[in-house]
Amino acid sequence: MIDADHKFMSMALDEAHKAAERDEVPIGAVVVHGGRVIARGHNLTETLTDVTAHAEMQAITAAADNLGGKYLTGCTLYVTVEPCLMCAGALGWSQISRVVYGATDEKRGYHTLCNNPFHKKTTVDGGVMAKECGQLMTDFFKKKR
Repeated sequence: MIDADHKFMSMALDEAHKAAERDEVPIGAVVVHGGRVIARGHNLTETLTDVTAHAEMQAITAAADNLGGKYLTGCTLYVTVEPCLMCAGALGWSQISRVVYGATDEKRGYHTLCNNPFHKKTTVDGGVMAKECGQLMTDFFKKKR
């Protein structure tokens, strides 16, 4: 599982780099089902002038479209930064089976407001490639200052 987690988190990091290239907060996400990526997303809040256009929301929508239904049971979301409460709530409603995130978000991560917004059957694993994911965020915001 660890090798697969690193493989898919690396893909989420690729998405985060795409966001950074657009001057978006560099967060990326991929959704995996049956061992293959079925959806990708990265932050598009500035591009779309939409506060809900987070990487996770983009990936959830694409995955649901790919599967032909709103529930993502049997799927894993890999995201470079801990989901915010909005995204965690959407993931809960999607009934996704697993969420894997890289860096913890001490300011806006779901854990700052809620213990467990996910579906009761969802498993959550944090800290996968946390250093790489966190460094991308740190570098992005240093350039902004």
